[in-house]
Amino acid sequence: MKTIQTKRLTLRSWSMSDAKDLYEYAKNPNVGPHGGWKPHESIEESAEIIETLFLGRYKCWAMVDNYGGKVIGSIAFERDSKRDKINCMELGYALSEDYWGRGLMTEAARAVICYGFDKMGLDMISIYRNPSNSRSGRVIAKCGFVYEGTLRKAYKAYNGEIRDVACYSMTRDEFYEIRKNWGI
Repeated sequence: MKTIQTKRLTLRSWSMSDAKDLYEYAKNPNVGPHGGWKPHESIEESAEIIETLFLGRYKCWAMVDNYGGKVIGSIAFERDSKRDKINCMELGYALSEDYWGRGLMTEAARAVICYGFDKMGLDMISIYRNPSNSRSGRVIAKCGFVYEGTLRKAYKAYNGEIRDVACYSMTRDEFYEIRKNWGI
């Protein structure tokens, strides 16, 4: 997987040595539950997530703060099961609460969106969020995704709660128009 460099971040492949940094932010109850996953309970659990999901199922980058050299989040693509007839990937991300409100996730998301369209040749990128997760909503808006609607009672979170899902997408043509305003 290609390393992506932005002004403040390095997006790179995960390694098992990143388990401590992942655990540090993923144990926070303000991080995972917004995305539907439970806070991590141990470094070993974080290591298992790296091995089975980040290095396995997903095309997942570790988000490294260029100033501190620490893994502060994750950003990934996975196949969009709702759009299996076209070349579409679903974008997902998580960020340490210590780094919220600095525009880092928007910076990372824009870089990964560029990679998806320019290097992976995607036709569309989708993203789904819990309607109550306004922070993610701001990232999605800043990236220029188009709101498609809300699927009611469409997602089962880790705790069994059935949630609505707000749906967004961006086509290749939309991307090339939007990108002009990003300064990338």
